[in-house]
Amino acid sequence: MSIGRVIARLQREAPRWRPTALAEVAERSRDPFRVLIACLLSLRTKDETTGPASERLFALADTPQTMLCLHPNQIERAIFPVGFYRTKARVVLGVSRDLIERFGGEVPGSIDAARTSACRSRPGAPNVRSVARARASASSARAENDLHYRAARAKNS
Repeated sequence: MSIGRVIARLQREAPRWRPTALAEVAERSRDPFRVLIACLLSLRTKDETTGPASERLFALADTPQTMLCLHPNQIERAIFPVGFYRTKARVVLGVSRDLIERFGGEVPGSIDAARTSACRSRPGAPNVRSVARARASASSARAENDLHYRAARAKNS
């Protein structure tokens, strides 16, 4: 099968693909904090688990301030069966605390500033970048993917 046929088939099939849980959170809420927390929950976890876990957690708390009012056990119960749910519950609290102490409870707009103590890893940078862009557009993750897709398509034309 030629690359042209593969690309044509992908173009036909792509509109039917289900967006990721993280993209759905970004589109629904337009809230960088929710996107950041959903991103943390999504690491090493299937989308089928991430979406409902995020919804359960955000039903309890949806700001850094309200998140800090929760006990780690409450967060663990809300996000279970997310992978590493105990560790992620502590990370959610740490990120919330860090956002309050360093940024007044807001997710900063720049990548460097957004790298809180719990989000310093380089592999996590694209997710932090998506959170920063969520400030401008809820569909930032889709827009970036579309941009990469179009660039690849143009390159192969």
